[in-house]
Amino acid sequence: MGIKKEGSLSAPTRDIVDWQSKAYLDDKALDEEMRRQFEVCHSCRRCFNLCDSFPTLFDLIDESPNESVDDLTKKDFENIADKCTLCDMCFMTKCPYVPPHEFNIDFPHLMLRYRAYQDKQNKLPKVPKELAKIDRNANLAKVSSNLANWASGKNNKVVRGTLELITGIDKDSELPRFEKKSFLQQSSSLKVTVNKAAPAFGRKAAIYSTCYVNYNNSKVGIAAQKVLNHNGVATISSYPGCCGMPFLEQAQHEKVQLQSQKVSKKLCALIEEGYDIITLTASCGLMLKFEWPLINPNNENVLKLSKHVFDIDEYLVDISKKEGMVDGLKAINDGVTVHHACHARAQNMGNKAMEMLKKLPETKIDVVEKCAGHGGTFGVMKKTRKSAVKYGKNTARQIKNKKNKLMVSDCPLACKHLNQFLNDDKESNYISMHPIEVIAKSYNLT
Repeated sequence: MGIKKEGSLSAPTRDIVDWQSKAYLDDKALDEEMRRQFEVCHSCRRCFNLCDSFPTLFDLIDESPNESVDDLTKKDFENIADKCTLCDMCFMTKCPYVPPHEFNIDFPHLMLRYRAYQDKQNKLPKVPKELAKIDRNANLAKVSSNLANWASGKNNKVVRGTLELITGIDKDSELPRFEKKSFLQQSSSLKVTVNKAAPAFGRKAAIYSTCYVNYNNSKVGIAAQKVLNHNGVATISSYPGCCGMPFLEQAQHEKVQLQSQKVSKKLCALIEEGYDIITLTASCGLMLKFEWPLINPNNENVLKLSKHVFDIDEYLVDISKKEGMVDGLKAINDGVTVHHACHARAQNMGNKAMEMLKKLPETKIDVVEKCAGHGGTFGVMKKTRKSAVKYGKNTARQIKNKKNKLMVSDCPLACKHLNQFLNDDKESNYISMHPIEVIAKSYNLT
């Protein structure tokens, strides 16, 4: 850890996640660091209206005998950590005491460290860990996707009720549906025609499809490929494996490290061939750009990849600024509301989805910058779904107030989660999708 200083005009910095050191999981060292950071949060309270971790922390202190951080117990620590979705919004948008400030506050990574401690004590539930094995689960589901989707469907009251009792997966949560053919399989059979007349002709991009697009929503990948090809970008698709965000949520640092090594090796080979790397999901872009270098800082491929990764919206904006996008975008009737996903905001690149969609002529574009509350398994498990629903409904209410027909988000789980609340009555007919799908629709490529 370098020398810290009172804040400045420079961007926030983040310390390496020193998960392999003895101090990381040391009971005394962790207890001291939890109380140190909680004391700063308690004296500030700017994050009171973010996730439930903060009001829980503040209530526990206020209701303690001495109204002091010293009164907090390990059970209280668990209660606070359980409510963190690792959205990073406190670090990126609220806290004035993040590095390089001498207070060195990083609440999300502190919660990550505490979860690793819980895991060491065998106190983390097993089901979310199994859900985190995305590639294994998806390959099992592919054997009979119809059966898997029937069993996991929200309307299947008998199976979902039983599943809730056995696993703790809330029966009212909308679970991802699995497709018969992955995006990678479909992409290889797509007729690719690169527009040689496009201003950006000559660019090459490798679409890292991400697990959700690859297994659950290939339409996003197909839309991205068509839009890029239409704009002169030669594309190939690649999916060496999941980025490991689900493992990160369960504080399984070693598994994240292994995924980073495996995936970065494959993608760096494509960089050597002249390809830019494009991610289609906000959380995956965050992992490749920021979390991997903090967890695996000595791996050359990881560091190299982090400098060559673009979010798909970011990439289209880059094309529009440097070469120009192909003409022919049409207006989208009834308007679009951009849900600026937390992990897109945490990439510190600005609202690229909004910037991209502003290219649409005569189209009303609005923005909602509020967490959807899903947070991976957070919105699925019964233990935490109540909080996820509370925040999801508040965000959906803001989206409804914009009075646009389309809602877009770079976070597919946020999209699915919010769609439940946007269409919670018979009169509603909101359509939710990825921003790149709107561009494809505007180009008449779908």
